[in-house]
Amino acid sequence: MSHGPRRARIAFSESAAKQLDAITSETELHALDRALVVISVDPEVGELLPGDSSGPRLRQYVDDVERVRLVYWVTALKTVVVVAFIEV
Repeated sequence: MSHGPRRARIAFSESAAKQLDAITSETELHALDRALVVISVDPEVGELLPGDSSGPRLRQYVDDVERVRLVYWVTALKTVVVVAFIEV
């Protein structure tokens, strides 16, 4: 049996977890889930945000169709840490 490429693990910061808990709409949850799948398959899909090298390099992934924006960083072991997600 052949398996596809390994997906990145997704983790949430405390503030992102609070945002997640506040979502009650099934439509919003579905849109967020689709965006999380995209970045778990390809963690580098998002654009790098301007910043310095003193901390993790933040990326943002924007899905204009689902109207979701994720701000995240990728660890050396390819864990995606979602810092915040904001519906646009």
